Amino acid sequence: MDACMAFEDVVYHYPDAAGPALNHLTVSVPKGLKTAVLGHNGSGKSTFFLHAVGVLRPQHGRVLLEGAALGYSRKELAALRRSVGLVLQDPEQQLILGTPLEDASFGLRAAGMNEGDIRSRCMEVLEQLGLADLRDQPIHQLSLGQKKRVSLAGVLAMRPELILLDEPTSYLDPLSEVQLLTGLDIARSQGATLVMATHDMNLAYRWADWIIVLDHGACRIAGRPDEIFAAGGTRLPAGLAMPLLADIWYSLPRQYISGRPAPRDSEQMIQRLAELLAENSTPGHSGGNMKSEEEEQD
Repeated sequence: MDACMAFEDVVYHYPDAAGPALNHLTVSVPKGLKTAVLGHNGSGKSTFFLHAVGVLRPQHGRVLLEGAALGYSRKELAALRRSVGLVLQDPEQQLILGTPLEDASFGLRAAGMNEGDIRSRCMEVLEQLGLADLRDQPIHQLSLGQKKRVSLAGVLAMRPELILLDEPTSYLDPLSEVQLLTGLDIARSQGATLVMATHDMNLAYRWADWIIVLDHGACRIAGRPDEIFAAGGTRLPAGLAMPLLADIWYSLPRQYISGRPAPRDSEQMIQRLAELLAENSTPGHSGGNMKSEEEEQD
């Protein structure tokens, strides 16, 4: 599996902190996939992102993009930020102009693109995110969900190869979350690699192709969702909850779920359970009541 970005033995220690924010972190972000970064507050997620965009520089180790170590000259950082886009948790920290169209165009205009192409590309992105009708609306009149999508629009307009999102769905209502995730799916279909830091374990489970779990600045575990959660909470840092669907699925008797793909959303869960009930209610089937492993042994 090719890596879009990789951290090799990265250490970073904030001046007044008791311990390192990144503690010999070695981890890769798979190219072309949707990756969720999980961990408690203080686990290193934000510091991980700040290194990925070159705001912070490793005190030990190195960060690589497409196999090449990051450089930190002004020219190299400018090129990095055209390739890697960061969407902040608080859109107020990212939105700088008066309307969605103006804000989405800012990066392209700074890059020297002509005005016709700027408008065309920005309108395409705003349409994808359900913001076209709000293109000239004053940003201060928008809802939180709309502001978050405007922040994302400014990043998507630059067409970066790697998009980092810090808690993008926090405080959003269900409709706003769906609209934002739909925009991300479009970006993914166009070839972008997506990395989302989130505390929402249920979202991470149903959305991500790959999961990285950070703990005290190091990578606790990384892998596919089914690999991460198949062992229950034993592979997670203390207090990090299992996703509800995974918790239900892996609590079923092992003989019934063995060889079946774990459901990643509620529709899949309903389908899997219906299949199990149908199979175990057929005449002559020995497991008609879906007994537990302990009951079967008794």
